[in-house]
Amino acid sequence: MNNLNLKKIIYIVLIIFFSIPFKNLFQIDFITPALALFIGLIFAFTFGIPYPRFNKKCSKYLLQISVVGLGFGMNFEQSLQAGKDGMIFTIVSVLIVMVATVIIGKWMKIDKKTSYLIGSGTAICGGSAIAAIGPVIKADENQMAVSLGTVFMLNAIALFIFPPLGRLMNMTDTQFGTWAAIAIHDTSSVVGAGQAFSEEALKIATLIKLTRALWIIPLAIITTFIFKEKSNKISIPWFILFFILAMLVNTYAQLPQAISEWCVIIAKQGMILTLFLIGSSLSLNVIKSVGISPVIQGVILWILIGFSSLAAIFVFI
Repeated sequence: MNNLNLKKIIYIVLIIFFSIPFKNLFQIDFITPALALFIGLIFAFTFGIPYPRFNKKCSKYLLQISVVGLGFGMNFEQSLQAGKDGMIFTIVSVLIVMVATVIIGKWMKIDKKTSYLIGSGTAICGGSAIAAIGPVIKADENQMAVSLGTVFMLNAIALFIFPPLGRLMNMTDTQFGTWAAIAIHDTSSVVGAGQAFSEEALKIATLIKLTRALWIIPLAIITTFIFKEKSNKISIPWFILFFILAMLVNTYAQLPQAISEWCVIIAKQGMILTLFLIGSSLSLNVIKSVGISPVIQGVILWILIGFSSLAAIFVFI
């Protein structure tokens, strides 16, 4: 058996492994989103990426489906109450990050489009925001790769360090859920961190994060004027509307509890599989292409939003 076939076999076995809800079927709870991401990274660095197109498409749509599935475990009225403070934090954090992006980008003399994409990903929802804003500013492949690579690496770090830091600081579920939603970029990492902390933190983080993701729409419109280019290619996150619909159905349609529970179980397992696919998509070449200046900018913005939101959360929540 050659190395190529072995690589593909291992890859398929891992996909099957991460598709099984072990915790519910076998009472095994060590298989977490963080572990899935870590194994995906190890696989990519060891064997490379066997199916890059499959990884990209599957992780994108599986993430959206999983987020919608989580809605079946949430009460709409309770979620609105929990999201009031998060809305204020979201508005303030987006404005702070985008202003800081312009200042830091000019100071470090970073390519304007690359800098703007990194800022958009940090301010709103990581790769989704970059994917939506990229066509609006007509970013090329290198600019997209650099910004996505920077944001993804910070996401990977956040997923591992945020839950332990939250416990170390004795944060409540509400505090951690809000912090994760504001200070972590991608929805997958926010949900993964929230799930690793607690069920309640997961619900709060998901709600605030998806509220934050809605800012893609006004930012994309404003961006057309900033860059003085008009484009019809604005990616609206429609899955957020289905997530809200799932909450409404769960709250008012009186679904049988067993159905709601299994929707959530499948959604959480889908999130674990998504993290594996994302991890196995990161090659060493992508890391090398990121460069040092955009990474420094991304880290500065991340530290800014992380510490400022943390301070505000301890004061107001």
